[in-house]
Amino acid sequence: MKQKSTQRVWKGAAAVFAVATVASGVSASAQGFGFGHGGEDRVLLPGNLVVSRSVYDNNPNNVKVGTVLPPGCSGTTGGCSAPSGAPDNGAYPAVFNNVIYDPSFGITSRIFLDQITPYGRLLNSIEVPNSLQYGVRNTSNQLVTSFSSKSEIALNLSTDGKYLTFMGYVAPVNTIDVSNSNTPDAVDGTNPVGQNFFRAVATLDSRGRFTFTETNAYSGNNGRAAILNNSNGANFFYTTGNAGNGSNPQPSGVVLGAGAQIIDPSLQAESKQTPGLPTPVGSFSVTELPKTKADKIGKDDNFRGLTIFDNVLYYSKGSGSNGVNTVYFLDTTGTACPNGVGVPSPSATLPTTPLAAPSDPATDGLPSNMCILAGFPAIANKSQTTVTAFPFGIWFADTNTVYVADEGSGDTSSSTFYATAAAQTTAGLQKWIYNSTTKTWSLAYTLQTGLELGKPYTVRGYPTGTNAATGLPWAPATDGLRNITGQVNHDGTVTIWAITSTVSGGGDTGADPNKLLAITDELKNTSAPAAAKEQFVTLREAGFGEVLRGVSFTPETETASHDGGDNHGRGW
Repeated sequence: MKQKSTQRVWKGAAAVFAVATVASGVSASAQGFGFGHGGEDRVLLPGNLVVSRSVYDNNPNNVKVGTVLPPGCSGTTGGCSAPSGAPDNGAYPAVFNNVIYDPSFGITSRIFLDQITPYGRLLNSIEVPNSLQYGVRNTSNQLVTSFSSKSEIALNLSTDGKYLTFMGYVAPVNTIDVSNSNTPDAVDGTNPVGQNFFRAVATLDSRGRFTFTETNAYSGNNGRAAILNNSNGANFFYTTGNAGNGSNPQPSGVVLGAGAQIIDPSLQAESKQTPGLPTPVGSFSVTELPKTKADKIGKDDNFRGLTIFDNVLYYSKGSGSNGVNTVYFLDTTGTACPNGVGVPSPSATLPTTPLAAPSDPATDGLPSNMCILAGFPAIANKSQTTVTAFPFGIWFADTNTVYVADEGSGDTSSSTFYATAAAQTTAGLQKWIYNSTTKTWSLAYTLQTGLELGKPYTVRGYPTGTNAATGLPWAPATDGLRNITGQVNHDGTVTIWAITSTVSGGGDTGADPNKLLAITDELKNTSAPAAAKEQFVTLREAGFGEVLRGVSFTPETETASHDGGDNHGRGW
């Protein structure tokens, strides 16, 4: 593995968790939504954190009981859900019981970017332009997320550290099933969601100024994360996500728009943009692994996490029945892993051009140029009786240490789901150590103390008792971790901030109010007993009708080098 340049550190960070009472759950009504419309309230200061938060517009009229879903389903070959229609109206949280009737169900919602101190104190909130804001018209720039889509609006810094990047949909607030809609130039007639919306990448600078770049990628599903490579003359986004919500085989446009993409930024207004077909930059096929049969084309590339370290792109996959739930890297040398598993070459560089797609991607698939990172799981999901790996966020502390968030199984198939969550041994924050002799990574331990896996908690205003639609209790419990960021401290420790995943008896656990946690770990520790006293502290709790999604340092937080994606020691 290549050596990384010397990191600068954030002085005093080891004291962040000396006070364990900094939890600051603030409900939507108390957040001060006037923030973010101009002036100093939009300023992001170096050394702070940004957390992406979505707020559901709790309006019963968002869905009328009996409405046939998905929207436009009668014009597709995918067809409509049961003729009895939606069982619940738009009131939160029962509205998300509609996913039991309509598997594509979701509703677009506003995105807020909350600037907080590393201790968890809220400084201000920037509201991403949306249709509910005064003066925003159909032709205005706007971006939303899908409220119950738990893998969306991850936050990353650009490679020069000056811009925050994330993804969403170009659609009005309170639009149903956008997260499974087609994109306009990659329509799949077998997708039961009969409507089309662009996905888009957003950038935000330290003065609160946005740009938006539309894309036809991720048709039928969602874009999840983006990093702007704007160093050394480069100027393009790397993105990650999933595509497809129809039958097999998927159309060429859907296959082209899956997984790992490279996208040229636009400075035009959204209404002026005319994005072309998607441009994939990477792809993995299980056929790279010995004696492994092909999966559904495009679904091996159902990626979630995204980061850059030492000029290498890393991705994670943690859901779906196809592919392998594991950590990947994109091999620009073509020599790192002849059998689908390996470590990056010391001569690796970041990709600058799209893959050369075959004439018929729907039949042939995309060329394979990605590898499983040696030591991480390398058995296809379909070859396992029980899948136990669910990686999400990735953060490198140094050349030989990487932290991986595992979100847990999300298993709510029985009334004992709390106990199932509590019994998981690899859900939480995994620490992996590299052995330069064997050229492989190994799991040192998983940090779980303070996560309170499987322990139900209460949210003010949230229902208690049993959800009649599922027969299970409403109360959410932590199941693992999703997006993370971190820093190396001057005293030999690292601090990691993490967004929790949940399990509950709600119709869609992605709608559960979740938490922002943090933990400090001794970087030199390589065994669980040495880390026994380390524990997570809760910094923020989402309120009623809120969810937390991504976490990053603010733009222009000082670093010694910028190789992208929140991989640096932070300095003041």
